[in-house]
Amino acid sequence: MCSMIKDRKRILHADLDAFYASVEQRDDPRLAKKAMAVGGGVILAASYQARRFGVRTAMTGRQAKELCPHLIIVEPRMEAYTEASRAVFEIFDDTSPNVEGLSIDEAFLDVTGLLRLVGPDAVIAKRLRERVSSEVGLALSVGGGSTKFLAKVASAVCKPDGLLIVPAGGELDFLHPLPVGRLWGVGPVTEAALLNLGINTVGEVASLTPTVLETKLGKASGRHIYALANNLDPRSVEVGRRRRSVGSQRSFPAGSIDRHEARHIMLEVVERVARRLRAGSRVGRTVVLRIRFADFTNATRSRTLTESTNETATVLSTSLELLDGVWPEVVDRGVTRLGVAVSGLEDDDAIQLTLPFSKHDHQRLDAAVDSIRDRFGIASMTRAPLVDRPVGDMPLLPD
Repeated sequence: MCSMIKDRKRILHADLDAFYASVEQRDDPRLAKKAMAVGGGVILAASYQARRFGVRTAMTGRQAKELCPHLIIVEPRMEAYTEASRAVFEIFDDTSPNVEGLSIDEAFLDVTGLLRLVGPDAVIAKRLRERVSSEVGLALSVGGGSTKFLAKVASAVCKPDGLLIVPAGGELDFLHPLPVGRLWGVGPVTEAALLNLGINTVGEVASLTPTVLETKLGKASGRHIYALANNLDPRSVEVGRRRRSVGSQRSFPAGSIDRHEARHIMLEVVERVARRLRAGSRVGRTVVLRIRFADFTNATRSRTLTESTNETATVLSTSLELLDGVWPEVVDRGVTRLGVAVSGLEDDDAIQLTLPFSKHDHQRLDAAVDSIRDRFGIASMTRAPLVDRPVGDMPLLPD
């Protein structure tokens, strides 16, 4: 006998707490339980002890120190974070065959098929948290529910180091008292618009009709938040979903770079992007430059190539041309972040070779550099302009 409640999917959202900062606290006992942050000119991650003083991601190191004078700031170690992420995702994959990674530190797991074999989703989530703690040494917050949206909201509500499973049939009782800002996709602008209309909770959104919300917020946004407010989220966990783009970015304080320094940063960022493409046997046709100006507004510039590529030289030359085109605006407005992404991805065996059928010198150079770094570490070889430069990588979220 199967009821509608029993037929509902059970999905977990697993999210590592203050990931970069937690890895640093794990690896250096002197940082444990201290107000600390990862970054340099710009904060990439802050411990929960630092967040109590108002320290947040994307603020400058100087701003963070003003809020928390005793704050300890450490340089990022991307290899350590990548290794920790890999270990955690191995546990995810060992827990469920249905895992969808969202970023380096969070994922959805569909555990519907495990309920009869293992037990309730609360039991599965508890074991998952225990394994990540004992085997990797990191705190994992897990939320669970009948939809991806519900699971993600639950994990956010129970942070840090928490577990919250919304029972089948109790979805709206959980959602409706929450503030409207908890709705996935409701940013500061939409939240302000709703508050100005006297709409403060998710339940108040749900009580309106889609037509009213579309009138106030626009057709797409109105439909979106109405659906989520009523827990209408038909998306399933996408196993093996391949990324549509690969990117990286570098943050820094406004006014801290000139054109020469910006080109060095672009070289540093592009090297990481191209290496990740080659490591995944992927190529792409569209190069995207992503900029955050000093007023915290964002802009993108892109160019589609005649052929897909994963070559460092090609991606770099295109990125620099895009940067040159927007540089007058950068001078006027200032810049705090530069990023590069390659989209329109496909497998590298899809490349149509041109005559003569041989690889170019720069392709052989890329392969040789990748081989050396794979064997001796990513810092074992770098380009001359990047020698002795601090590294500030922050991977872009998957699309």
